Amino acid sequence: MSAKKQYTFEEAMIQLEEIVTRLEEGDVPLEEALIIYQKGVELSKTCHDKLQHAEKQMATLITDQGEEAFELSKEDSTS
Repeated sequence: MSAKKQYTFEEAMIQLEEIVTRLEEGDVPLEEALIIYQKGVELSKTCHDKLQHAEKQMATLITDQGEEAFELSKEDSTS
């Protein structure tokens, strides 16, 4: 079983941008494009998961009285 590289959010975004650029150029053979696309999907999921984790961490504010939980409203999360 091969070990997957653990990317930071920033590393995953850089890799994802490189993949998008390469696929947009349009000169990648179909089979290679599919492999690259699949890698992009994996990187996108990594970024999404890391953002969700960060959002959960941010959902608890430290105040003078201790921790206060809050949720983002739909208006706040779409901007």
